[in-house]
This record gives sequence, C-alpha cells and structure tokens, in this order.
Amino acid sequence: MQQDLQQVKKIIIRNKLWQAIFAVVGLLSVLVGIITLITLVLDLFIDGLPRLSWQFLTSFPSRKPEEAGILAAWVGTVLVMIVTAIAAIPVGIASGIYLEEYAGKNWLTGLIEINVTNLAGVPSIIYGLLALGLFVYQLNLGESVLTAGLTLALLVLPIVIVTTREALRAVPNSIREAAYAMGASKWQAIWDHVLPYSIGSILTGVIIGLSRAVGETAPLITIGALTFIAFLPDPPIKAEFPYISFSWLQAPFTVMPIQMFNWVSRPEPDFQFNAAAAGVVLICMTLGMNALAIYLRYRIRKQIKW
Repeated sequence: MQQDLQQVKKIIIRNKLWQAIFAVVGLLSVLVGIITLITLVLDLFIDGLPRLSWQFLTSFPSRKPEEAGILAAWVGTVLVMIVTAIAAIPVGIASGIYLEEYAGKNWLTGLIEINVTNLAGVPSIIYGLLALGLFVYQLNLGESVLTAGLTLALLVLPIVIVTTREALRAVPNSIREAAYAMGASKWQAIWDHVLPYSIGSILTGVIIGLSRAVGETAPLITIGALTFIAFLPDPPIKAEFPYISFSWLQAPFTVMPIQMFNWVSRPEPDFQFNAAAAGVVLICMTLGMNALAIYLRYRIRKQIKW
C-alpha cells in the first residue's frame, strides 16, 4: 500500500513538472511572437511617421518620392472593401444559417461542409486565377473595382460561413425551444432570438475575414490591378439626378498593398520610407475596422435582454 502511494506521488510530481515545462515553453513562444510583432510595427512606425502628412494622403503617386502620395491607393482600398463587404457578408451569413439550421444531415451537406472548410485555407492566388477566368474573361467585368471586390468576397466567404456556423452552434438549444414553445416559427426563432445572441461572434469572424482581405495583393495583381494610377474613379454620389452613380464599379483601381509593393521594389531609399508610411496607414485602417466591429458588437450585446 505504501509503495502504491509513493508511486502515485511520483506520477503526480512528474505530471506537474511536465505541466510547468509546457507552461514555460508556451509563455516563451507567445513572448517571442509578441516581441517580434511589436519590433516590426515599431520599426515600421519609426520609418513611416516622418513621411506622413496631409500632402501624402491627398497626392497621387509620382516618380519623385517627396511628391508621391497614396490618394488613389486608399480610395481604391475603401471602394474595393465596400464591394467585398456587400457581397460577402449577407451571402456568408445566409449560407451559415442554412447549413446550420435548415440543411439536413446527409452526404451532400457533409460534402459542402468539407469543401467550405477546405476553401478557408486555399492560397489567395488560386482565388485570383478563378476570378480571372470567371469575372474577367467569362462575365467580361474587366479589371475593375467590381471584379476586385468580388474576388476578395470569394476569399472571405468561407471564413464568414464557418464563423457563422460556429456562432449559431454556440447558442443553447433552450433558447430555440423556448421560442418554439411560445408559438414562433423556425425563422422567427432564428431571426428574433438566435441571431441576436450570436451576432457578436459573427461580427468577429467578419472582421477577421475583411482584415485578411484588406492586405491581399496576389489575387488583385492576377486580375489586373494597376501599380500606378493617377486618377480617381467617378464618385458614387453626384449632384445631378439620379444622384447615385455606379460607374465607379467599372473603374480601374489600385490598393494599398500594391502601392506598397511598387515602392518597396524601387531602389531609392526614400520610396522605402513611403512604403513604410503607407503601411502605417494600412494598419490604422485595419485597426479602425476592428474598432468599428468591437463597438457594434458591444452595442448589440448591450441591447440583448437576458
């Protein structure tokens, strides 16, 4: 009996030792990643902040680094992300709701689930080749803002679908059953009860997908994004009737990552500082998107009555 107790104590001590070792290794791994990220971001800000100015934000690209700006790039990025959000978010959330709440458990649903999950890990250049064949050549949309937005929407769509399904799955079945007990239909239970409780997690997945899309370069270069552009698309709102214009959807475009790639590839050191400044702006845009999503999630959760 005494020997058994001694053996159990040794096993417990050994397990605690391995647990402590794993905790230390995990902490060191996290610190290495965080310190590396902070170092890179600080280096980017140190190089880019002196170049940031109103002239830099409101000027077109130029062969002279001191006159070059990112006006066309950040406007193109905003327009492309608007199209991406409009195309990906409703379709992705609706697909997630259907797969989780309505689709039967059969081989077809299983096949769709496997493909959606796998598509979330497909390299972005594959989406660019798909968009080149489908949107540019088959649908004749050209190298336009619309094509770019739809391309990035394809990239984001699997992430939104998977996140929506996980968020809906996390809602307790008791909420659905309570809604059914009060006479609600399936759609009423989903719209009035399940979605409000899961919208915070869905928004998190949406913003992760959009944050990935805003930094993509390969698929946009594949479909013909310009590396140098010195004009802006037509504004979506005009002074004359019908006041709303969709011609900007067919306009050529460039985006922030492509502008940064163009400057980094040049040998002049001043262009490297321009690229760093553009990187600072891109990080601020991404953080702004995240802040908006966090605010919306907070407001929505605050309105939910438990």
